[in-house]
Parts: sequence; structure tokens; C-alpha cells
Amino acid sequence: MKKLALVTILISASSSAFADAPGGPNCGWGNMLFEGKAGAGYHFMASTFNSSFGNNTFGMTSGTNGCSTRGRLTYSGKNAMTVSQIMTEFSEDVAKGNGEALDTVAVVFGIEKQDRSVFAEIAHANFEKLFPSENVSAEHVVDTLFVLMKNDARLAKYAV
Repeated sequence: MKKLALVTILISASSSAFADAPGGPNCGWGNMLFEGKAGAGYHFMASTFNSSFGNNTFGMTSGTNGCSTRGRLTYSGKNAMTVSQIMTEFSEDVAKGNGEALDTVAVVFGIEKQDRSVFAEIAHANFEKLFPSENVSAEHVVDTLFVLMKNDARLAKYAV
């Protein structure tokens, strides 16, 4: 059930942005099918195709399908929305130091695969700062993560 929820969140997050979308503007088979086309209809069909098959999410984690996680996401608030949707699983994974929700947040933040273990270690080591109470907001968690990332030489490049 957790995997289905995480896949749903990633798909909805990746399909909700048309500019600077996660994975880049050329990410997914939908973009390949409708290459060169313009207009909301074609963007909607490409996004729907990508979402239906989850190929842009796969492309972001594997570096295929024209996807790249090197660019920075520009839509503010989106990271907090993603974290709020998986807050329970994310807090459990941070407490353990690994897990799917932790990986999902790392992907949404644009953290490259080789740096995700560092992200997990820093989140785990700072669990009390990230989750000071049971009623902590997703905004607090995201803001604290970015502060932690900015203070780490390896992760500073991902902090906006």
C-alpha cells in the first residue's frame, strides 16, 4: 500500500507542472510522442501519458527517457506538498535512516543518486530538528531540510 501511495504522489507531483517539471522539460515518453507539438491539449496528453505509465519517474531515478534531475525545481510550495502527503512514512524513514519515502523526497528535491545516502544520513542524524513534535508542519520539515542541506558541503548545491 505504501508503494502505491508513493507512486501516486510522484506521478501527481510530476504531472502537475508544465514548465521546469521534475525530470526536465523533455522527460518521459509522452514528450517523445508529442515532440514538436504546442498547445495545452498536447501538453495535457503528454503529461497524462507520462503519468499513466510512470515513465518519467522511472526516468528520473535511472537517468533515461530524456529525464534529468540536475536542474532545480522552481515552483515554491511543491516540496512541502509532497512531504505533507507522505509525512507519516517520511518521519518513519527518517527515524530509520532509509526507506522509500526518504528516497521519494530526495528525488523530488533533485538530489542525484550518488548523494542520496548523504541526504538520508543527515536527515536521520537530525530527526529531532526535523520532527520536534507530533504536530510538526510539512513546511517546517522542508525548511529545516534545506537549512541542513545548505550547511553540508555535499548537499549545498541542491538547496535553493
